[in-house]
Amino acid sequence: MWGNIRHLGQAREGQQRLVRSPLSCFHELSLSYLGFRTSKCNSTDLLDILFTYTMFLQRSSRALQRQWRLCRGLNRTAEFQVRSALIRGFQSTRNLQVVKPVLLADIGEGIVECEIIQWFVEPGARVEEFSPLCEVQSDKASVEITSRFSGVVKKLHYEAGEMAKVGKPFVDIDIQGGASQEALDALTAPEPATEGASEPLNKDSLSKPPQAQSAAGQGTESATQAEPKPQTPPVKKGKCAALATPAVRHLSKELNVDILEIEGTGKDGRVLKEDIYRFVEKRKSPTQSAQPTSPFSSISPDTDKQTETTVQLTNTQLQMFKTMTRSLTIPHFLYADEIDFSQLHDLRRRLNKVVSQSAKEGELTKLSYLPFIIKAVSIALNQYPILNARVDVNAETSKPTLVHRSQHNIGVAMDTPLGLLVPVIKNVGARSVLSIAAELTRLQSQAAAGKLSPQDLSGGTITVSNIGNIGGTYVSPVIVEKEVAILGIGRMRTVPAFDNDNHDKVVKKQVCNFSWSADHRVIDGATMARAAEVVRKIVEEPDAMILHLR
Repeated sequence: MWGNIRHLGQAREGQQRLVRSPLSCFHELSLSYLGFRTSKCNSTDLLDILFTYTMFLQRSSRALQRQWRLCRGLNRTAEFQVRSALIRGFQSTRNLQVVKPVLLADIGEGIVECEIIQWFVEPGARVEEFSPLCEVQSDKASVEITSRFSGVVKKLHYEAGEMAKVGKPFVDIDIQGGASQEALDALTAPEPATEGASEPLNKDSLSKPPQAQSAAGQGTESATQAEPKPQTPPVKKGKCAALATPAVRHLSKELNVDILEIEGTGKDGRVLKEDIYRFVEKRKSPTQSAQPTSPFSSISPDTDKQTETTVQLTNTQLQMFKTMTRSLTIPHFLYADEIDFSQLHDLRRRLNKVVSQSAKEGELTKLSYLPFIIKAVSIALNQYPILNARVDVNAETSKPTLVHRSQHNIGVAMDTPLGLLVPVIKNVGARSVLSIAAELTRLQSQAAAGKLSPQDLSGGTITVSNIGNIGGTYVSPVIVEKEVAILGIGRMRTVPAFDNDNHDKVVKKQVCNFSWSADHRVIDGATMARAAEVVRKIVEEPDAMILHLR
């Protein structure tokens, strides 16, 4: 009996230590119960042991519940912390703001630099996708550069009028939104450039025109040195102040006028030619009006010393310099002929009546001789496709080959305010004379405004130069690279000539000289003469052009 009581006491003591170690208490209680089984006891002792065992189960269950709630609370805390970290990371990705320098993309034709004509944005301005950033002018064309992403402009690397390098940063944009890494990498180079890309490329070469001072003005200034002079506030030159077409900018350079100082009266503050002339008139004083504005004629006629002034080439002149330098490697030969325009003169006069009567608003109302000549050249190219080819030399074997081209993309030389430009009429073989005339009119208007795109100036296969509208009877045109022939058209004139039917009769004829230049490396004189004869027959008998229409 005392042994059973001892075991019962041990069970109660284990019950008190349940909170400390439930498993050890359960082990002790089990031993007590086994001891009870091996001894003799009455029913009261048995009930006491069962009651104690029941209380043990209840308290152990409560302890396990408390431990489970504590463990679940710890798990919830860890889960909440992980979930909060994930949520914060997701929000930071969604609100991504990366300041990236945007590179000036290649605009074609192997151009390595271009001039910043005007900016449409300023630092701090928000831009949307495809909104214009700036207008740049290459050697011969002006192009608007648009933004590829939405964001905020942080920095402009160039001022208006400076030269920007293709492939280098020209603007910094704080890109906002979920931009992909591939899209961000497309804006910038794989490795940051070590040299200062933000410095203007021609910062040292840009200089302001010197201001002329008259002797009378100097005397007045010396006489009034003691008097306080009111200071004129400097003109604020913003990055978007030079809103003007390339033709207007060319005029400002000729007149030595800083276009940033002119207040434009055109649309959106655009500077017009009238604004430049008005500015020049206001700038001239009565004592300065007698002085020439050109730096070349500002030298006193009494001096005997020869002076030289260095002037930088314009973009158009620089491109012409490069093109003609490469043309020196082409051996030229000249073929000239006289063309009778009498029948084409009469046909053109009749067609102009029909075109003017049937033309709608905004359509072509008059035909010139040039569309007929361009169409005649295209017909000759069908019979002599070698004139539409180009010479290609293998870099490895140095073996020359001829590359024939299916479309007749005929370039037309034009005199523009920027200089000589050669826009291209694409696929002349598939066009009618009226379609050629309409495209020619469009290119002429775009060239006069300085708005020709790189596509308008690329892809030529042969060139026609109509110098006769300015003057000159004969011309020796120069072949450009990637072409093998060029046609120069002289001035049309009225001459007396014998009639073709009656040789004793003298009649009035409209004649013009055609001058062909060909690449003598691949074109011989006989081929050039036969092709020129095809053009001559079609121009002299324009009715035969109907037989060649498709």
